Amino acid sequence: MRVLLIEDEIAISSFIAEGLQEEGFAVDVAHNGREGLILALENLAEYDLVLLDWMLPGVSGIEICRAIRKENTTLPVIFLTAKDTVDDVVFGLETGANDYLRKPFAFEELLARMRVLLRGSTGEQNVFNCRDIELNVATHRVLKAGRPVELTQKEFALLELLLRNKGKACRRTRIIEKVWDINFDHDTSVIDVYVNFLRKKLDTPGQASFIQTLRGIGYRINDDET
Repeated sequence: MRVLLIEDEIAISSFIAEGLQEEGFAVDVAHNGREGLILALENLAEYDLVLLDWMLPGVSGIEICRAIRKENTTLPVIFLTAKDTVDDVVFGLETGANDYLRKPFAFEELLARMRVLLRGSTGEQNVFNCRDIELNVATHRVLKAGRPVELTQKEFALLELLLRNKGKACRRTRIIEKVWDINFDHDTSVIDVYVNFLRKKLDTPGQASFIQTLRGIGYRINDDET
C-alpha cells in the first residue's frame, strides 16, 4: 500500500516514514505544502492514505485536504498536528479529514488508526486468494492450506501487489516502484530474488508455480495448477 506523508518537521517525517516502510508500506514524503499538494493531486489514484500536517509552509494542510476532497471523496486522510482544542478537531474533520492525531503520538497508535481506515475504505478488499494461499491485509497474515507462513515485510508487500492484480501482468518497473518505493527502470533484479523466496515458501511440489514469469515484462499470478 502507498501512503503520502506531508510533514515539514524532518525528524518527525523520517521517524514516520521509516516506521511505515518497516511495516511494508511504500511512502512518498513532502516537506512543504506546495510540494505535498502537487504530489497529492498528480498521483491521487496511486495513494491508499494521506498523512497530513495541519501547519505547513506554502500551503496549509486544511487547503490540501480541501483540494483532495474535491477530487476524491473516499481517500482516507489523517491530520497530524499540535492543535488540540475541540474546535480545531471539529474544524479539521469538517474539512474532510477522517481522523485526527495530536502530536506527540505513539507510532503504534498511528499504525492502528491507519489500519482501521484502510479496512473501512470503500471497496477495499482485505483478503486475497490463489489456490490454497490466502493473504489477509488487515491481519497481515498469509496462510497456505490453512497454516501460517512467515514472510518478511517485502515478501508480503510483493505478494499483496501480485494478488491484487491476479490475472494481470505486473511490470517490473511498477513492482519496484510499489514494493521498494524506488523510481528507476534499469536494475530490477532484486524482484527476481524475492519472487524466488515466495516460490520456495508457497509453491506446491508437482504443481506449476503460482507466480508466472512473463519474459521481458514482469510477473503474473497464475491460478492454474498444471
